[in-house]
Amino acid sequence: MGISTPASRQGGRRPRGGLEREILACLAGADGPLTPAQVLASLGEDLAYTTVMTTLSRLHEKGALRREQAGRAYAYSPAADPEGVRSIAVAQRMRRLLETGGDRAGVLAHFVADLGPDDEQLLADLLAESRPAAAPDPDGPPSTGRGAR
Repeated sequence: MGISTPASRQGGRRPRGGLEREILACLAGADGPLTPAQVLASLGEDLAYTTVMTTLSRLHEKGALRREQAGRAYAYSPAADPEGVRSIAVAQRMRRLLETGGDRAGVLAHFVADLGPDDEQLLADLLAESRPAAAPDPDGPPSTGRGAR
């Protein structure tokens, strides 16, 4: 019952992120959470248990998977629907790219400048939702929500 993949058919190397995608597809098609041994059996490939376990652990760290204790192991399931998992993966890539650049402010400024009006509004709404309202400083002037002019 293994998943047929280009790497397993051709005996070649997987494309970057290929094993992660295969594992995500395996978990998405499962009836419930799977342990690393169950994922390995489902993939039906000549993979080391530790390779599958490490990949599952990394996907969990990225927020793509949930895990629950299942005896001495963990059982994993997708953290979201497939579109949500893709969103998490893209956000991770964007964060990594941002961290490799030296001028964070410049990179973000260019990114925001290239957004269309709808995406710009969506970003503003998401930022407003993610930040709790700041408590007023008892020793300072009341905040108006705008910079001094």
